[in-house]
Amino acid sequence: MVVAKNMTLEDLQAGLDDIKLSPKDAGAVQMIVRRPSTEERESLEEGQLSLVEGLVGDNWGTRGSSRTADGSSHPDMQLTIMNTRVIDLIAQGKERWHLAGDQLFVDMDLSVENMPPGTRISLGTAVIEATDQPHTGCKKFVARFGVDALKFLNSDIGKELQFRGINAKVVEPGIVHVGDAARKV
Repeated sequence: MVVAKNMTLEDLQAGLDDIKLSPKDAGAVQMIVRRPSTEERESLEEGQLSLVEGLVGDNWGTRGSSRTADGSSHPDMQLTIMNTRVIDLIAQGKERWHLAGDQLFVDMDLSVENMPPGTRISLGTAVIEATDQPHTGCKKFVARFGVDALKFLNSDIGKELQFRGINAKVVEPGIVHVGDAARKV
């Protein structure tokens, strides 16, 4: 694993202007990460998105959720998506993006204003929908990127621009490749 120095809050705030330049309606998929088991990551060039499984081969379906009454996987949390400009700033390089734990990394504005719940995004031949489930930083994120990164994500501007990313569900199954367009539909 590549070890990088954690960014200070001031360093992170200095990157705000670049993050705000993220495309609003059409961006690009820059990384797909499957999590076959806890703490395991596989970077993919191609991913299959399924109505039932989310990203096929990912542990979403077996991991469960504390947000459901029976502990089963939350249907509105099949996929997590993070803005590439945010994770690149925090992780200090693409080789560490996967540590965030998200499956899809897109160069696209994921702000509340631009991606409210119900917004649909085409990725390759699939279509996903942003849900109302908040995507927040956890102790694993802090361990990997530092407490200042979490403060940055949870700042007022971080929440407004959804720096931690969004949760989504598959509404039209299909195939997505790294490099595919990510378009609001």
